[in-house]
Amino acid sequence: MSPSVFLDDLSAMRHALALAEQAIGLSDPNPRVGCVIVDAQGQLLGSGHTQAAGQAHAEVMALRDAQARGANVRGATAYVTLEPCAHHGRTPPCCDALIAAGLKRVVAANDDPNPLVAGQGLARMRAAGIEIELGLLADEVRELNLGFFSRMQRGRPFVRLKVAASMDGRTALLNGLSKWITASAARADGHAWRRRAGAVLTGIGTVKDDDPRLDVRLVETTLQPLRVVIDSRLETPADARLLAPPGQVLIYCALDPISKADHAAALRAQGAELLQLAGPQGKVDLDAVMLDLGRRGINELHIEAGHKLNGSMLREGLVDELLIYMAPKLLGMGREMAAFGPLESLDQALQWRWIDSQMVGEDLRLRARPR
Repeated sequence: MSPSVFLDDLSAMRHALALAEQAIGLSDPNPRVGCVIVDAQGQLLGSGHTQAAGQAHAEVMALRDAQARGANVRGATAYVTLEPCAHHGRTPPCCDALIAAGLKRVVAANDDPNPLVAGQGLARMRAAGIEIELGLLADEVRELNLGFFSRMQRGRPFVRLKVAASMDGRTALLNGLSKWITASAARADGHAWRRRAGAVLTGIGTVKDDDPRLDVRLVETTLQPLRVVIDSRLETPADARLLAPPGQVLIYCALDPISKADHAAALRAQGAELLQLAGPQGKVDLDAVMLDLGRRGINELHIEAGHKLNGSMLREGLVDELLIYMAPKLLGMGREMAAFGPLESLDQALQWRWIDSQMVGEDLRLRARPR
C-alpha cells in the first residue's frame, strides 16, 4: 500500500522513484519518471508515473490524481525524479502544468539531459516563483534511466550483454547444445532484463542454431522490445520464430539486399525491416548500428548472442554492462562467453568491475561494468 504521509523529502522522493520503476516496459522511448505531490503537513495529494509515449507524463498524472481526490495542490511541493519538460513534444510542457497549478516548491532528482530541456524547465519554474531543489537521489534515478541518459548524451543506447554460462565459462557444448544451462528462475529474471530494453539484439549464428523468439514472455510487459539481428550475408530464414508477432524486427546486413532480392522480399513479407550498414571485411558496422538504434529512440539495448558477436562487441568497446548468469555446473570443453584475442600479455585483458552479485534460484547472477 502506498504511504499517505511523508515525514521528509527523502521518503517522498523514494516513493517517486518507486513509481518511476512502474514505467519500465511502458514509457520508452521516454524516461521513467515518478511524481509525488505533498502538502505542507506531508500529506499525499497526488502521485503518478510516466505513461506510454504520447500519453501523460508523471507530473500530469500526479495532478490528475490530486484532482480525482478533490485535493487542492496550490502551495504544495512536487517531488519528481527528472526535471519537468519544457518543450512541446507529443505532450505539452510539464513545467507549465506545475506553474499553472500553483506549486510552491519542486524537488527534482536530476536535470533532464535532453537538449530540448536541459535546465529550461527548472529555469522557467524559478522565474515563476517556484522554489527549486535539485539532486536528491540523483544517482539512483540516473541508474533507472541510464539508457535515456546514454542516448541523450552519447547518441547511442546503454548496451547490456547477457550470458548464461557454467562455472568454467561455457555457454554451450561443442555441438552447440545450450538448453538449458541455467534454471527456470534465471531464465525468468533474464526476461525481466529484456523487458527493460527497447531492443533485444542477436546474431545470425544464434538465429540459425537456436531459432529464438527474443520476445518477453516470462514476465508481464506492455511493450515488446524491437528484435534486432546482425546478419551480414542476409541468411535469416523467412520462417525464423523471431519474425512472428508480437513486436517488430530489424535486420542489419552488410551486403546490398538487392543481391538477394527474393529472400529480402520474403523477409519483408514477414514484417522485417532490412538495413544495410556495411563495415570492413564484409561485416556489419556495429558502431553504426549503435548510432542508428539511438536515432530510433532505443534507450537500453539487451544482447543475447553467441561467442563470436559477443567477442566483436567487447573488442570494439561497445558493451556498457555484462549480465552473467552462472550455473553450478562444469561443462569442460565447449563454447566460450566471447571470442576475441589471443592476447599476448595480461595487461591487454579487458578490465571490468563488479557492481552486483545475487542468487537467482540456484544460479548466481553477476553484473559488471568497464573499469
